[in-house]
Amino acid sequence: MEHFEYLIIILVLVIILLAVLKANKKDAELDLNKLVEYLGGKENIIQTEIKLSRFIVTLKDVSLANKEGIQKLGAKGIVEINNQLKIILGPESKQLKKYIDELK
Repeated sequence: MEHFEYLIIILVLVIILLAVLKANKKDAELDLNKLVEYLGGKENIIQTEIKLSRFIVTLKDVSLANKEGIQKLGAKGIVEINNQLKIILGPESKQLKKYIDELK
């Protein structure tokens, strides 16, 4: 009978863990959607590349980018050169590039 109680406790903990992981995954997707929106939408993105922790994006119209919004989502810095934004994102750079490539 004692083992049955432990089994129930473990099962409840696993369910809670799965719920937390699923919620975190959904939040990450929302952040990527928001980042694309802050870059002026997928139609505004011409090209993307990654160099270490930097996400480099070439835009049709850089004035459509919401740099303040991008920083609020976690960018550690943004440099604008002509129609390019170099965004320091850290490890999320690869994830963002993959996400944008899948949108196109």
